[in-house]
Amino acid sequence: MMRSVGTLTRADLAETINRKMGLSRAESLDLVEEILAKMCDALARGENVKISGFGSFVLRDKKERIGRNPKTGVEVPITPRRVMTFRASQLLKERIANSN
Repeated sequence: MMRSVGTLTRADLAETINRKMGLSRAESLDLVEEILAKMCDALARGENVKISGFGSFVLRDKKERIGRNPKTGVEVPITPRRVMTFRASQLLKERIANSN
């Protein structure tokens, strides 16, 4: 069963930094933006991003392959591409499992 939940945003992260560390709202948002930019740059360079206790953003290169249009059944080539997946750490998996 899917449950409807809220969404954590950049503004929420900045608000937490503002409350816990006493930085201004602008400084807090800048810090969040800087961290996200650093992660994006690393991924764009082909590096994986690992955040201990949280998880890893892992890049994978997929080769060209044949796919099928589900409506028509027509085979079409799928171009090679790089995809990103997220692998949760064991700690995060346990936290999620025990949150029910």
